[in-house]
Amino acid sequence: MALTQRLEIRQSHALVMTPQLMQAIKLLQLSNLDLAAYVEGELERNPLLERIGEGDGEGDRRTPDREGVPVAHAAPPDWQNGSPERKDGVARERLAADLEDVPPADADAATSRSNGEAPAGYSDWATTGSGGRDNSDYNLEAFVPVETTLVDHLTEQLALAVVDPVHRMIGQYLIDLVDEAGYLGGDLAVVAEKLGAPPAAVEGVLAILQEFDPPGVCARNLPECLAIQLKERNRFDPAMQTLVAHLDLLARRDLAALRRLCGVSDEDLTDMIHEIRELNPKPGLAFGSTVVQPIVPDVFVRSGRDGGFIIELNSDTLPKVLVNQIYHAEIAKTAKNDKDKTYLADCLQTATWLIRALDQRAKTILKVSTEIVRQQDAFFARGVQHLRPLNLKTIADAIDMHESTVSRVTANKYMATSRGIFELKYFFTSAIAAADGGEAHSAEAVRHRIRQLIDAESPVQVLSDDTIVEKLREAGIDIARRTVAKYREAMRIASSVQRRREKQTAVGLAP
Repeated sequence: MALTQRLEIRQSHALVMTPQLMQAIKLLQLSNLDLAAYVEGELERNPLLERIGEGDGEGDRRTPDREGVPVAHAAPPDWQNGSPERKDGVARERLAADLEDVPPADADAATSRSNGEAPAGYSDWATTGSGGRDNSDYNLEAFVPVETTLVDHLTEQLALAVVDPVHRMIGQYLIDLVDEAGYLGGDLAVVAEKLGAPPAAVEGVLAILQEFDPPGVCARNLPECLAIQLKERNRFDPAMQTLVAHLDLLARRDLAALRRLCGVSDEDLTDMIHEIRELNPKPGLAFGSTVVQPIVPDVFVRSGRDGGFIIELNSDTLPKVLVNQIYHAEIAKTAKNDKDKTYLADCLQTATWLIRALDQRAKTILKVSTEIVRQQDAFFARGVQHLRPLNLKTIADAIDMHESTVSRVTANKYMATSRGIFELKYFFTSAIAAADGGEAHSAEAVRHRIRQLIDAESPVQVLSDDTIVEKLREAGIDIARRTVAKYREAMRIASSVQRRREKQTAVGLAP
């Protein structure tokens, strides 16, 4: 077969992942916190990007020379009292007016100093020392109290309780292994080997640490933590020691086995369990720990006057940036070589694409959220029991988008409603067939129904999984017993046997 060269023309479809498209996809799936961090990095890297409100102080006013994100579709809800920019402007005007009313004090101050007197309105320390008003290093943050952490609290006690430098070093090493709940992690044998210290010395230092405040700190497990607290109360007798050693039976509410092992009466066992419940299983949480970042919703949903719903973007989570065309024009005049011109062109293109990607992201979130509210209007009107089965394809077909786009939009996004704050993915649930062949039920609504049945059960008539299946089928929900067990375990609800023990113990009935 002879090899020849020839010229052919073919027509085909292909998706080219340009850097701009990759950036838009990346921004679409970021949460509002990650988006703020990303935009902050772009503001540092790109000199043509500018945050609205910076520069000449009139960044919030649109000019023909500046290109920014249109946020008319993302207006704040009615219950917000104005924008931060407006409040800051009013505050500055009031501050300027107040300063104009203050008379100049230079002459009076000079006269007072010449007479050896302090100026009116000044205290004795105002002009001297590091805290004086004339000191440029005056820092208000120095007066903010610092939250004491558990490690700092234990280190202070270690300095007073241990004198020997070797033992103090071992104690500090052990303190560094304590987690935020107050428990000591790691094996003492490994610690002794790393420090080159005798195991007996490490155990001795640990015994000293376990006497520190708060009671129960530096324990290696829950029984040891409870035992330390009971010893401090002088209540660690043989019966209590047996109870602490069999906490698994207490968790299962097997009171008959506990009475037999501890050798006590029902009344004594009840008192012992009451003492156990008064102890603190995580003593270290009383001190400073990691600050939990609250959830900031991306979308607000509120009822309208016509019975519908109003969907608005949270303007506080939308980055307010623009391209400073004036600065670009000024810098472009000074660019002399091709390298500088190429750099400015790249910065301008990157900034422009970022603005457009942010605008497209906001519009897409609003579009998807609006369709979710339209599909789940019964949930917003009547509650979770009316949540409908919903998948990504239904939303994608309704708004003419791809399923992957809807999946990225609903990731790490939250919606604030009158019923609480929900992740957008919460509204996508699988369908459970109806027993009578009618409309399918949402899996989340079925889980809510199971929880309602269990909460309403009495201590003498606890519902088994089979009984729950029968009640759900009577309500028109066709569900298997293993599915009920799976939903119950996912909601961290105990089995019927354990629930019966818990409820009977709560009301004082014999198990």
